[in-house]
Amino acid sequence: MTLAIVLAAGTAAASLRTASGEPLADRLAAQLRRAGAADVRFAATLDELAALADTADGPLLISGTDLVAHTAVLRHLATSPVGPTVALVLTDPPVPGRTAVREERGQIVDAGPLDALDGDATGVFGGALRVGVDDLPTLAAAARAAAVGARPLAAPIGPAGDVSPLPAGGGAGHDEPGPAVDRLVAGLAALGTLIFAQRVRLLVAHRVEDPAGLVAAEAAVTAVDEDRAELRLSVKERDDFFSTYFVSTWSPYVVRLAARLRLTPTGVTVISVLFALAAAVLFGVGGRPALVGGAVLLYLGFVLDCVDGQLARYTRHFSAWGGWLDTMADRAKEYLVYAGLGFGVSHAGLGNGWALAIAAMTLQTVRHMTDTWYGVLHDEAARRPRTAAGASGGIGDRLNAASTRVQADTGSLSYWLKRTVVFPIGERWALIALTVALFNPLVSLIAVLVWGGLAFAYTGALRTLRARWMWVPVLDTVDATLHRDDGPLARRLPVVRPMGPLTLAVIAALGPAVLLVVALLGDSPAGLRWAVPVALLVLLAGGLGAGAAHNGPLDWLVPAALRAAEYLFAIAVGVVGDAPGWLIFGYVFVLTVHHYDLTARLEKRQTAPPLHVATLGWDGRSVLLALAAIVGIVSIGMATLGAYLLVVFVASVVLAWFVRPARSARASAAPVGAGGVAPR
Repeated sequence: MTLAIVLAAGTAAASLRTASGEPLADRLAAQLRRAGAADVRFAATLDELAALADTADGPLLISGTDLVAHTAVLRHLATSPVGPTVALVLTDPPVPGRTAVREERGQIVDAGPLDALDGDATGVFGGALRVGVDDLPTLAAAARAAAVGARPLAAPIGPAGDVSPLPAGGGAGHDEPGPAVDRLVAGLAALGTLIFAQRVRLLVAHRVEDPAGLVAAEAAVTAVDEDRAELRLSVKERDDFFSTYFVSTWSPYVVRLAARLRLTPTGVTVISVLFALAAAVLFGVGGRPALVGGAVLLYLGFVLDCVDGQLARYTRHFSAWGGWLDTMADRAKEYLVYAGLGFGVSHAGLGNGWALAIAAMTLQTVRHMTDTWYGVLHDEAARRPRTAAGASGGIGDRLNAASTRVQADTGSLSYWLKRTVVFPIGERWALIALTVALFNPLVSLIAVLVWGGLAFAYTGALRTLRARWMWVPVLDTVDATLHRDDGPLARRLPVVRPMGPLTLAVIAALGPAVLLVVALLGDSPAGLRWAVPVALLVLLAGGLGAGAAHNGPLDWLVPAALRAAEYLFAIAVGVVGDAPGWLIFGYVFVLTVHHYDLTARLEKRQTAPPLHVATLGWDGRSVLLALAAIVGIVSIGMATLGAYLLVVFVASVVLAWFVRPARSARASAAPVGAGGVAPR
């Protein structure tokens, strides 16, 4: 249940009356209710707000009394999926007493008086914020400190986990006059709270101080059609070139139709999967009509892939399940299409299509792993003091500055080149659709591999240089064992610290890679069964770094390197064991589903899957495949292990998203007996 609080302290706007004659504070309270608040309270002081925060059992939606905005602005703030604690940020000119903010990657990394930000301000606080349940104790502490003009007890956590004193002259302790809500958000930021920024786009939000400002703000609100603006806001502000010009120009009409038909975002996701599956079948059938039809279905499936997110933003129907399902469905759809293309190549006698499909899937998965962890690294770097992110100067610093300039130049040629060269999903699907319709599945898979490989080399080189400059030990901030996907064997191996976990992970990938190349180039792959144990021993070298600190500047690459090592080993064993291409593809596909589940949970800040231990880890799975190769039953072993992992994955999904939530709901709904204990 969301509780809304209108905080009147420190501003004269509480006495202002709207054009209809009602107090501005009362109108804000009514808007907060329409925005989804179950209850609205008024707090005259920060101490009153702190007392409410102490007793709250759900998120708090807090607003000052000087905000004039569309109700949709408050609804977007209340339902924002970006994080538990979100603050409204405006581009209005800063005024004395108001809090300025500095953002990086959507996070507020500094907040306080304008002069305390040393000219680095990117916006001003909009007078409203939502605070997540876990941040309520910090909110209460910040409110009490701001109420007496005291300095916070701690500042943001430094790179080694140390708590440093707040720099003089900045943060919530700065005894500045002005609205209490401004001092509150500055105090939260000074205490190291992770606050995400909610920018106002297309809609209207202004903070007012006098009757003239109120009249002007109300006129601005009235001039904008709220529903039309919300429909346009369903489209991402910054998307890739193909999505922007070939999808989002007309997808909002589909969004409005889907909303009228009462379709849910999850329902649209399922329909998009069916479109992609139908396209994959047509690619496998072959023939010009089938290939053109598959290309059209693929394009329409991608449109629906955009629509599900746009519908969620338009209807404000967000859920952890929906976000997880969307992430997993995106990858499943793409790899089903690769399977259709691979089958089509082999079916038409154009070559070994399954080998190309396996290569495309492996390359894309490893790319996605690096994308995910680089994003985590960048977010972590943004939360740290700049002096902790690495020494200034150098090529990494220049690349970072150049990237920032290009990203800020929205719509320019350099901006679109940067977004397109990395080969995002829209461009991948467009390339597949065009090459299949004009040529054949073989050309399509080769094109995907070539562009994907070049994009991987480009992003890998630049990110490596920038990461060395930032020097942020990302894996040390999470459960490294979970995200390495270590099994019981890797966790028990001795630690070889001098070499470092990344070096060991790369060595682990080299052994299977050599075995695979030799098997593909040799005349008799089956004669290499003796080499499988050798490749396994090299692979297990990756486990020698499991217990070491992952605090090197490039250790964020360890998960991707281990994914590559396991996939290459599985493919090599399949080739040596003469397993059919479709079976190798299916086994690696199951592995990718498992690993995407881990990264999706990382992005959604969720715990490990319920049955993660049963997946055996990359080391355990590889040992079982090696045993199957030694015995001579690779196909049977791969099919059995793949089926087992798929069953574990499905069972884990059912437990995580259906069984456990249902149990929690029943437990919370159970009547409470004497002494506050639920009766048995």
